Formats: sequence, structure tokens, C-alpha cells
Amino acid sequence: MADPLGVALASGWTPTVFLDPSSQEPVYLQIAHALMHEIHRGRLKPGDGLPGYRTLAAQLGVNRNTVMAAFRELQVEGWVTSLPGEGSLVALHPPNRLPGEDAPPVAMGFDLGGAAHPEADAARTDLLKVGSGVPDPRLLPGAALARAYRRALTLNHQSALCLEDPQGHPKLREALARMLASTRGIPAAPDRLLVTRGSQMASFLVAEALCRPGDTVAVEFLGDRRTWEVIVKTGARCLPVPVDEGGLRIGALESLLHESSLRAVVVTPQRQYPTLAVLAPERRTRLMELAAKHRFAVIELDQESEFQFEGRASAPLAADDPVGVVIHVGTLSKIFSPSLRLGFVHAPAPLIQRMRELRLAFDRQGDMVLERAMADLMEDGEVARHLNRMHLVYRHRRDILCAALRRKLGDSITVEAPSGGLALWVTVQEGIDVEAWAARALAHGVAFQPGRQFAFDSGPVAGLRLGFSNYAEPELEEVARRMNAALRDLP
Repeated sequence: MADPLGVALASGWTPTVFLDPSSQEPVYLQIAHALMHEIHRGRLKPGDGLPGYRTLAAQLGVNRNTVMAAFRELQVEGWVTSLPGEGSLVALHPPNRLPGEDAPPVAMGFDLGGAAHPEADAARTDLLKVGSGVPDPRLLPGAALARAYRRALTLNHQSALCLEDPQGHPKLREALARMLASTRGIPAAPDRLLVTRGSQMASFLVAEALCRPGDTVAVEFLGDRRTWEVIVKTGARCLPVPVDEGGLRIGALESLLHESSLRAVVVTPQRQYPTLAVLAPERRTRLMELAAKHRFAVIELDQESEFQFEGRASAPLAADDPVGVVIHVGTLSKIFSPSLRLGFVHAPAPLIQRMRELRLAFDRQGDMVLERAMADLMEDGEVARHLNRMHLVYRHRRDILCAALRRKLGDSITVEAPSGGLALWVTVQEGIDVEAWAARALAHGVAFQPGRQFAFDSGPVAGLRLGFSNYAEPELEEVARRMNAALRDLP
């Protein structure tokens, strides 16, 4: 049986390296090659300390001189450095290849089916990311959240830590039902709610529970490509329906119904994504009539209805759904921080039951501690108080960015301050290549979403999306300045 070589690192962990007693290779070379291998595979990092000769010899049951010979080999080959009085360390720049290795090791020994996704841009500390509206994590009420976590881990530890429920913590579902009834007019019930790790997981579960291969789902064009991808992965196909200043064009949807039966329609009625158009009242009524007549589901994506700065927000479709056709998908991640992954679905009970069963296949339950903590924050009014504070902050930031864009970019763009939400839709003057502008903007250190990203046919769109909520006034002014500099760089 192989003898383990324990190497104690600064972290306190002791990785194990195995030597082969049946090998014909000298023991000192076995030790040296074993350590080379562990350094090469990354288990021993540059700068890590290695055990002393006596310690290593005792662990392996070999002579101290054997270990010394192994370390001399490692030093000669450049894998290890030794400092007087400090012992041996992994070299800061060890060799890229093992002895006798002709080519870099294979990264993966099997093939992946399907098309590869493009890699994300490398993280840059100077990059101002305004592609979407996200809350500013610097404004998170850390003390209140910490208190809620403590309560969940101490006072409520049994219910928070021992509960297993793929539908979500009962306390959070109760709190969500009260919030939806109070703020959105939805006659919600805890048994018709399912809590997820963010709205993307919610959309995935809805699509998997609802769609079958060959089904047809109507989607908004312009719209959210991530949602289309989730639907397509079920084997269903997406058919685009155009939008205008009144939201989804119901006439075009009716024409589609003459050609194909629909499993569902995906819509963002309160604030169309990405154009921010509000679905006109007569279109809302007609959509619900068509859903009842043709028996298709209406998947209502509601991402930012908590943030209404002026006027009165329209009610969600789920607020008046007597025939049970609406699936309401929402998120709590926009309230505090996108890293607090909490989404939810309110839907007819049979669909919720099917989603429960699907979730069990890959995620037994959500984060019970976080869910209980969020329930406490909702019940004691902290969420409402935080939203009241954020309304003032985000409305101010919206106005700052709109003014800065108008000042810096002038007639090149048209931008209207939206009545709510956390992002702007900016219309671009004819003749400006928005994709080229976005590419130049990256070089200037600002990332926004050109309209092509929301086009079902990937065609050019004379518009772009800008989030304003996650940066303070000086940074938003800098966004406008960099965008102007990038525009001037275009040929």
C-alpha cells in the first residue's frame, strides 16, 4: 500500500501525497516527483511552506538524508527555494511542466455536447458596470440583516436549521403573501407560493414544469434573452411578438394564435423589459381574455415593482385573475443586494406542486436561515423602511444620470426619466452604431447593454439600457463622461 506524505500548509490542512513502495524509482526521486506533481496540479501553491527534513523523514519512515536529497533535486529543478532559518518554500514561479512531459496536460478527458458559451470579460476594478439596474450593496442595512440572521440561528434555530421544505420557509411564504396582497393587490396564499434562489431559478422551474418538447411560447420582442434560453432548453420554441410604446402588441399575438396554439405568453406588463413601456389597459384586458379562451398561461415577470418614484403603478395581472391563468414571477434580490438570492413564484397550486417535485431533483431546499431572516425583516417592517430610504436615493440617482447624459451626449440620444425601476432605456440617434459604441465604451471603462442584446433576431436596435442604482453621483457623472469620450472615438 502507498505511504502518505503529509504536507502541512499555513491554512492548517494537510494534503496527502502517495508514494508507491513497489516502484523501482529511488525513494528520494519518488518524494521529489510527488512534490513536483502536487505543485504542478496546484495543491501546493507558490510561497507555501514545506515541512522540515526531520518531520518529513519521520512521516515517511525514511532516512533524513533521503529527504535532503529529494529537496536538493527540487531546488535544482526550480520547484522549491530554501531560505536559511526559514526552511523550504514552494518557488514563486515553479516550472510549467513536469519532467518528461512533452505537452500541457489535457484539461478534460471527455467531450461536451452543444455549443460553447462565450467567456465573460475578465473582471476590471476600473469598469463601471451599468448594463442593468441592480441595488447598491453599499446601502445594505447590514446591522438589521445581521440581527435577523442571529435570530434565525439562535432564537429560531430549530425551525430555521431543521426544516426541509422545497417550497420555501413557511414564515417567508406567509410574509410574501401579506406583501403581495398589500403592495400588489394579489390575493396570495402561502400554499400558492414557492421560494427560489433568485428569479432566474424561478423562471427555470416554471418553464420545466409547464413546457414540453414541441410546445410554443410567445415572448416579447424586444425582451430578455435569458428567459428565451430557459424556454428553449425545455424543447419548446419561442415565437416573438413585437412591442411598442403600449407594451406587447396584442393584435400581433392574436395573429399568432391563428397560426399556432400557445402553451404560454411571457410578458413584462408593469415595466416592459427593456423598453420600460407599460402595457396599455385595453391590451391587458384583451390578453387575459385570450388566455382564458385559448387556455394558455401568462407568465408575468415582475422584477422592480417595489421601486415606483412617481405616479401610481399599474396592478400586476395576477391581481385580477379569476380563471387562474397568471404565473407571477418576482424577486427579493432587488431590495437589498443581488448576492442575496431570493426569488418567488405565485401560481395555481397544481403548478406549484409540480415545481416542488422538479426542485427536489437538483436542490432539496433553499437557504432556510436566509429565508427565515428575510421573513423577520419583512414582518418587523425593516424591508418597508429600507425601500422608503432607497426610493429617495435611487430617484436622485436616476435624475443625476439622465441630466448627465443629456449634458454630455446632447442630441445623440433621447432619454426620459422612467416613473420607476432601476434602469433607463436610451434611444440613439439614427446613424450611430450602438454595438461599436458599446465596444469603445468598454475600452473607456464603462459597460452598458446595446439594444441588439434584447433583439430576438439579434438585429441592430437604436437603443441601449443603462442602470443607475448601483453608483453614486460622481460615478454616474463619470459614466456619462466616458460614454461621450467613447462616442467621439467612433469613426
